Amino acid sequence: MNSDPLYSFVFKGILTKQALEATEATGRKSFAKVDEEQINSLLCIDELPQELVANSKKMSYVYTSICAFENSIREFVTQKLLEEKGADWWEQCVPNKVRERAETRKEEEDKIRWHTQRGDNFINYTEFGDLISIMRGDNWEYFEPHIVSLEWAQQIIKALERSRNVIMHSGELSEQDLARIGTLIRDWIRQVGI
Repeated sequence: MNSDPLYSFVFKGILTKQALEATEATGRKSFAKVDEEQINSLLCIDELPQELVANSKKMSYVYTSICAFENSIREFVTQKLLEEKGADWWEQCVPNKVRERAETRKEEEDKIRWHTQRGDNFINYTEFGDLISIMRGDNWEYFEPHIVSLEWAQQIIKALERSRNVIMHSGELSEQDLARIGTLIRDWIRQVGI
């Protein structure tokens, strides 16, 4: 569509404003505004074995890093396809298998009204690796100026997904794994930005 930097800046601002307004409209409180003592009390952290809590807190930094990175890629994919294809980008650009799986997940979560959902957008229901599938094929031309190669991006996501899965299943990573995560995220940021 339009590659004018001013247009891009204004368009990003409008999208950001809409996202913030949507978040405020849900009335959700951010955990950033809740102090650590209150979270500890809500989650009974003081009643758990302190050695396990200490190890878990160390891994929480890994979770934070990978979670923010994964969601930044979701935002990147959404922004690029929204700019290039418009509001119908999800139907036009996402492979059927990925789209159907995400839509089914959202439908299932919609049935559980007592629990907070992943988000309002279908892309929040995709798997980390699905983001590469969305960038492939006819969509590659929109991502090519930012990403060295699809194989490069896929290797980064695969490696981070492996670490992500260890953390999500209550495992602990080594210092070497932590260094690798930092290097991969740093490489992506230097190449693609956030």
